[in-house]
Amino acid sequence: YFILIYCIILFLHAQTLAMNVVFLPLHSGHFITVEEQVQEDQGKAVLLGPDVEQQDWSCFRMVYQVTGSASLQVQKRTDGESFDQVLWTTQGPSDSWLIASIDLQNSTEMFKIVIEGKLGEEGSSVSIFEIKISDKYCIECEFEEDHLCGYTNEWNRYMNWRVGRSDDTALNDGTGQYMFVDSNDTKSFQEVAKLVSPMTTVPMSGCLSFQYQQYHAGDHLFTLFSRDQAGQYQELWRANLLENNNVNWSPETRVWIPVQVDLKAPYPLELVFEVSFNGPHGGYVILDQISFSPEFCNAGTEPMFDPSVANCDFESGYCQYVQTQTDSSLWRRVSVRPNIYTAGDHTTGAGSFLLANSRFSLQSGYVSRLFGPPMPGNQKYCLKFFYSLQGLSGTDQVLSAYLYYSNGTKQEQIWTQNYKIRNVWIAVELTIQSQKNAQVVFISTCKNIWSCDSVGLDDIKVTLGDCALLAPSHCDFEAGLCGFTQDKEGDSGDWMLARGPTPTSYTGPRGDHTTGVGHYLHMEASMMLAGHKARLVSSSLRGSRETQCLQFYYHMYGSGIGQLSVYLQTGEENQDKLLWTSRGEQGISWLRASVNYQYDQQHQIVFEATRGASVRSDIAIDDVVFERGPCRGIYDNLIIIHICYSRYRDELYILFVHKMHANTKLNAVEMERVVC
Repeated sequence: YFILIYCIILFLHAQTLAMNVVFLPLHSGHFITVEEQVQEDQGKAVLLGPDVEQQDWSCFRMVYQVTGSASLQVQKRTDGESFDQVLWTTQGPSDSWLIASIDLQNSTEMFKIVIEGKLGEEGSSVSIFEIKISDKYCIECEFEEDHLCGYTNEWNRYMNWRVGRSDDTALNDGTGQYMFVDSNDTKSFQEVAKLVSPMTTVPMSGCLSFQYQQYHAGDHLFTLFSRDQAGQYQELWRANLLENNNVNWSPETRVWIPVQVDLKAPYPLELVFEVSFNGPHGGYVILDQISFSPEFCNAGTEPMFDPSVANCDFESGYCQYVQTQTDSSLWRRVSVRPNIYTAGDHTTGAGSFLLANSRFSLQSGYVSRLFGPPMPGNQKYCLKFFYSLQGLSGTDQVLSAYLYYSNGTKQEQIWTQNYKIRNVWIAVELTIQSQKNAQVVFISTCKNIWSCDSVGLDDIKVTLGDCALLAPSHCDFEAGLCGFTQDKEGDSGDWMLARGPTPTSYTGPRGDHTTGVGHYLHMEASMMLAGHKARLVSSSLRGSRETQCLQFYYHMYGSGIGQLSVYLQTGEENQDKLLWTSRGEQGISWLRASVNYQYDQQHQIVFEATRGASVRSDIAIDDVVFERGPCRGIYDNLIIIHICYSRYRDELYILFVHKMHANTKLNAVEMERVVC
């Protein structure tokens, strides 16, 4: 079925597809456009669709045109979510009407499609001609639709796929359509025609099916490729040269050959049906009935690789990372309690991480190797991890990352450490691709006793495809304040964007939490008096009946540190609700805070920093994340084994143990004596 959202306008038939162009006669109907007044008012125009519930996979398709510096974005607004999910955005202006195809995964939750248009400089425009949601995958096509499901020719001056009409495999009344390419159009040898599908927008895997015919197969090549956003090809299938080589095509004698190909698209891919001719007598190829099923064609096909097996924060062990005992030194798993001398781990500031080149086992000329789990070849991966130099020498190339191939004959370096900043967790993101099965290996070297830094490693994460951008619900302050604003009425100071250390010595972070060399927000205490406050207010958030999670990282180092608090602001006077607070110096590490709250109406979140007794009172925040549902963290797998109270410290201690060690015999009395 089809769910038609705003307006449907029929296209006139176009016999030929040009590269990324849809021909729309002006008299075929109306279109909508963003008024120039929008630029002067709120700067954007928002089109909100009706409630939609898609229990099956569906395809959103939109015909649009953007000129000048204008932009167009499609978002998904799910009930109960505070932030819209960006599904697609324009990459630049277009000279004519284009088609956007967006896959919508099956879901039982109601949602709305939100289309946001923004005008740029004078003369720019945003227009929409057709919007439609259909119950199928975007790469599927019977070529009966006037815009041909978004399939386009990759431009060739002489050789292109064209639309044919006959009693094709879909319709038996003589009105069906198919795509074909004929060698009679060739003007020179080695002409190539490429028919390109819409780019997939969500991960998918299964069985791709289509039907084709070919004549004079020995004089041309018919090949199916996948092509990623970087333009890299991978051959999926090639036609048999002997099939239909001498069969003359006619409605009576034609034979449609069915094809099934296993397709794995863990990241955005497009299908390329390519026909290359050797000359003007190379025959023809006909294509029809492209369909897709989420089940693989062959029962023996291995499922799409789950890259999460390579993720590890080292809170509960080494995960699937291993070491060779023959190495002269090993990576050790360590943890540091928050203090003012040593930085803790990257995950929470108080958890565990790996450490190599420890001073406890210092010797020159040794190597520490850490092997990750095997990863299949012919895939593209994004590898992200954090490292920190813990020593004093400040040398470079202490840590490197390699690809180690399973046959053991080759080891390829993909990264080496260059930053010499100490005691700051620095992020590394690498896009890697290998044709062979490989493992990621982290290697730390110590050349001699004078140039041997201890190096920490934490939060390794692997995903399929290129390294993705952050979701709109995640703010790392690298591109500004993400909609956060200063509260000019309720405070006497400002939150300031910073990079590197703060101006005042012995207070504030040395770098941000996201990458170690990026941006964060902080309250500069030297410009305020004791008791003054700086309030940062989020943009308006939609409420939800479900529990919401606010997670962020904070830094409170300095002898005069005051207080950091988080409030729920509901718009009612004097009704801000305290959600979380922390007082006093907490150490030199970035610490993670997780806050659960529930409110079913429009609201805002307020970060309030209060200056302490001295100028050494800088407070910072970074990596603010809003998520649906209760917060998840390392304590999900912990159970309480003992609770005790320290009269000396006036603090309550709760002792945990990980579930995997629940049967370990522990002496609670001894623990209470040591801890409390």
